[in-house]
Amino acid sequence: MLVMILETVPPSLRGELSRWLIEIKSGIFIGSVSALVRDQLWELCGQKIKKGGMWQIYHSNNEQGFNMRQFGNTGKVIVDLEGVSFVKTLFS
Repeated sequence: MLVMILETVPPSLRGELSRWLIEIKSGIFIGSVSALVRDQLWELCGQKIKKGGMWQIYHSNNEQGFNMRQFGNTGKVIVDLEGVSFVKTLFS
């Protein structure tokens, strides 16, 4: 399972993602793709995101059962504490 959340990105990027994933709500995509496709979608979004931000959450064989990564302007960061991931809000 793969979840991608895109914030303030060009509509064309959302259109490209909809070829591989289902957009269940504006900017929120889910689907089941291989690890190769998952990483290629991450690279594609990273190149076309401009001033927006994105999250990717996917199944993994760890304590939490998933991994996550973020890129761009999301207002949050991922903090890893002894193998457990948390999300920290940044204040400006």
